Amino acid sequence: MNPSKLYRMLPLLPLLGACTHAPQKPVAVEHPPLERIAPEPKLNLPNVELTDRLLYGFLIGDVAAQRGRPELAAQAYLDLARTTRDPRVARRAAQLAFDAHQYEQSLEAFKLWRQLEPDSPVAKQMLLSLLLSGGKLEEARPLAVEVLARDDSPGRSFVTLYGLLMRVQDKEAVLEWLDDIARPYPQVAEAHWALAQAASAAGRPERALTEAQHAYALRPEWDLAAMLNAQLLRVTDADAAVALMTHHLESYPDHGEARLYLARLLLELKRYEASRAQFATLLQQRPGNAELAFAIAMISLQLGELDRAEQELRQALASKGGDDATLHFYLGQMYEAKGDTVAAMREYGAIGVGERLLDARLRLAYLQYKQGDLASARRTLAATPVADDAQRVRLLMAEAQFLRDSGQHAEAYKVLSQALARQPEQPELLYQAALLADRLDKPKDFERLIRKLIEVEPDNAHAYNALGYGLLARNIRIKEAMALVQQAYKLAPDDAAIIDSMGWGYYRLGKLEQSLEFLRRAFAANPDPEIAAHLGEVLWAKGEHEAAQKVWRDSAQSHPDNEVLREVMRRHPAR
Repeated sequence: MNPSKLYRMLPLLPLLGACTHAPQKPVAVEHPPLERIAPEPKLNLPNVELTDRLLYGFLIGDVAAQRGRPELAAQAYLDLARTTRDPRVARRAAQLAFDAHQYEQSLEAFKLWRQLEPDSPVAKQMLLSLLLSGGKLEEARPLAVEVLARDDSPGRSFVTLYGLLMRVQDKEAVLEWLDDIARPYPQVAEAHWALAQAASAAGRPERALTEAQHAYALRPEWDLAAMLNAQLLRVTDADAAVALMTHHLESYPDHGEARLYLARLLLELKRYEASRAQFATLLQQRPGNAELAFAIAMISLQLGELDRAEQELRQALASKGGDDATLHFYLGQMYEAKGDTVAAMREYGAIGVGERLLDARLRLAYLQYKQGDLASARRTLAATPVADDAQRVRLLMAEAQFLRDSGQHAEAYKVLSQALARQPEQPELLYQAALLADRLDKPKDFERLIRKLIEVEPDNAHAYNALGYGLLARNIRIKEAMALVQQAYKLAPDDAAIIDSMGWGYYRLGKLEQSLEFLRRAFAANPDPEIAAHLGEVLWAKGEHEAAQKVWRDSAQSHPDNEVLREVMRRHPAR
């Protein structure tokens, strides 16, 4: 059996990316919440009388904070801090402004707090974070030097610093700044690692690799240094990247993130058996991990080993340590690929709760429909619990699709119309209901629904195209139709369906040369049978009958049952 069925349904690499992604950029170290840090002893407190005005300010700030108005509370406490010059009030103002995501107020409050309490490490660290996040490199420089000089573990600070510097747009300036800051720390691996990241971001690959190698030499056990080296080597020498990570894991076999990175790297290089071996080792270290089990099974599928893939998923399910719903879902997909519909339905039906429930019910309903049991498919969809309107729409769209594909267009239109009564501005429902109205020869309903969609989404190119082409197909209000199609073309000039509508519009206007230009472009982009029908029609109108017949014949070989193509060929029989 050819496993490509499953790959069309569930692409391998994007899916595995979720479970195999190794961190390639540092995550900024979170600062502890300010309210959990005890006040510094021996504060230099001002001698300020508690006046009615100050008391009123404190009340305003506290009431605003309690009632969910952090911006008002922050402003009140910042005013109080300016007036009282009390470091405790400045600290509270800084906390409130930071929580309210008010950058300028936060910056002022932290500067004031540091001024009033110069020995507070928290005030320094938070002020440095704000300055770097805002790209104020020069202002941050002396503070960064001071923080690093007083840090017993400067390596940790370099990782944190680069996490903040990542947001700065001027990458060359970041590299120059880090060069200066890191100069006193030649033996700190994290300093070289941060420089490597900065050099890479600034488009300096040779410098980046040199710094990464320094970092790895100083801390050979550090996964991030090894992975960064491999990442940089991968660009020019994939074998060297693989060799580096393999050697690293020989020395540190229990380092899961490094092994995950290697497994994913091998997968990207299409070295499937080697990748599977790394995932298998990870699964031994993390028994019951459904995502890893699925990664292994998908690689087995890629290698055409379907029975092995099934066994691997079954073993993961039997371990009772993972996400059973996810494993049942993957087994359902597996059985679909093997053509065992009954087994696939059993696996999907075994899922009763969780994130996979909606997808499982949609697949179950689809398989019931494909077996000819439309009634059961509809019952499955109707009985599926939903968490929000978006999920409800997915179920309704699936039901309408089943009905439409079964030829029950009126019933499908009824389902969507009932849904629109509850969600009258839902774009997908409007669009699909409009198309069904057009199919049922309800031109007034079609136009009403499409115009409503344009009102809801004024930049929806397909809505303009549908209305314009609908008028062109009925050969009415041609100038208005062409204006609508041109608006669609302005919004989506590369869409083949819209280019086809432009060509058909020019045909209706009698401008055959312009029509032919657009239709040839549309057909080159998408050799759809309906575009072929239009292209042949224009060629025929120009007297190029043989060319028209050839376009139709060639398209009919691939699409023998297309009604539009068959109808145009009946009207223009070969001579």
